[in-house]
Amino acid sequence: MENNHRMQYLASWHFSAANHVMGVVFGLLLICSMVVPVGAAGIIRKENSKPGAVDWQLTRVRVDKDNFRSPWIEGYCSRQSVSTGETIDIMVSTDPVRRFEIEIFRTGYYGGKGARLMTKLGPFQGKAQAVPVPGAKDIHECCWDAATKLTIPKDWVSGVYLGRLTTLPERADESYWQSYVIFIVKDNRSADILLQCSDNTWQAYNRWPTKFSVYTHPKGGQGPWADVSFDRPYGRQSQYTGIVNDPLSVGSGEFLSFEQPLSYFLEENGYDVTYCSNSDMLSPDRGLKCKVFISVGHDEYWDIRQFRSVEKMRNDGVSLMFLSGNAVCWVSPFRANSNGIHNRIFFRGGPYGAENDYAKERQDKHGPFPERGPDEGFLMGARNTQPINGGGDWIVTKPEHWIFKGTGLKKGDRIPGLVGWEYHGGPADIPGLEVVAEGAAWVGGDKLSHWAATIYPGPKGNLVFNAATIFWCQDLSMPPGHTLPWSHWSRPHGPDERVRKITHNILRRAISK
Repeated sequence: MENNHRMQYLASWHFSAANHVMGVVFGLLLICSMVVPVGAAGIIRKENSKPGAVDWQLTRVRVDKDNFRSPWIEGYCSRQSVSTGETIDIMVSTDPVRRFEIEIFRTGYYGGKGARLMTKLGPFQGKAQAVPVPGAKDIHECCWDAATKLTIPKDWVSGVYLGRLTTLPERADESYWQSYVIFIVKDNRSADILLQCSDNTWQAYNRWPTKFSVYTHPKGGQGPWADVSFDRPYGRQSQYTGIVNDPLSVGSGEFLSFEQPLSYFLEENGYDVTYCSNSDMLSPDRGLKCKVFISVGHDEYWDIRQFRSVEKMRNDGVSLMFLSGNAVCWVSPFRANSNGIHNRIFFRGGPYGAENDYAKERQDKHGPFPERGPDEGFLMGARNTQPINGGGDWIVTKPEHWIFKGTGLKKGDRIPGLVGWEYHGGPADIPGLEVVAEGAAWVGGDKLSHWAATIYPGPKGNLVFNAATIFWCQDLSMPPGHTLPWSHWSRPHGPDERVRKITHNILRRAISK
């Protein structure tokens, strides 16, 4: 879009004798800026022009009899995110003991391949590392020895990085096994888009080693009784076997299943995007250097400091896009691990929702909780609903709105299966808020629930859009190996040009404001 404007500008430029030389020089500068990306705006395009990997996915994956973990080889990283020049530890266990190697890939577009090989580490001599004895509140905090320390090279671009762990056969009749570790490389530059990965929620639902998520405590699945630690591997997404059945994502949290299609789409289209973890948003500083903040997928668990940070960003002119469902549902206070590393443990501290009935019901039914969060609707535009699980079509109600320009959508048109498996509804009473799509989600196949997608103006020409569904990014792209989810007898169909166009319209308006 910007390049087209520049070309039109050059075409209409008329030189006079007095400004001929100045005009030629200025015109050449504009042409050069079109041909060769410069500065921050060219980082993602330049990165994705590099050769992608033809082999980055898992091939041979084995999970145990409980269907949770892969003890043959599994691992975790010492930090959720890391900057270039900093060091991250990678902990690995192999049982039985095997030699292994680690290949580090950056996920992106890369000409449709989806990832690029950054480095190969090893081989290493593996060892079986102990499953920790459950601590207070059933926490499983591993204290494994590091297999290696990786200092992030200065030229590694912000993104979501996968470490593929592979055992090395020692005999011709011996198989190899694989799983992932995952971490985010962050930066502190100004950028158009800040994409926040929903890794708190990955960890909240992580049952490793058997059934130890925030949902599996003997006292009940919705209370404040369970602590979870980032110091453990991500098991198979066994919490979601009714939604996505993807053993080839073992060790990657929810990224490959519920977030990679957005990252792939943004990098495919050359957007200036940078990445962060939930834990990087405890102050607004990072986000205030960007024009757009995106919440993606299943972004359920936010420390209250995240909420206040994003609230401050909106008030200061940053546009917000909630391409997510069930987002900002539970207050999740962070604390340090046993080694004093900050933000490695959290629990379900209480509901967001202020004095709304659904928040009070959660407090009364599942508490007592030590915290109560503010009404998330006044940040997101729409709220978490009761019931919140289901599936349905995304139905247009305001086709004249500018977000639908160029889509051909009319009132009542449906984008099949796009709503699920959790969503937002209950639009907030915010001046200028518009409901652009709404309808029914079917809970359990035959019970109705209401959802609503909203947009409202921020105080400084910015905007806040709420797509109202976890599945939004499923219709943006189909990265290699991606598996479409389904929920409650309903499923998204994959890339849809109408959803892609809506997303482009919003991003371009927000970036150019």
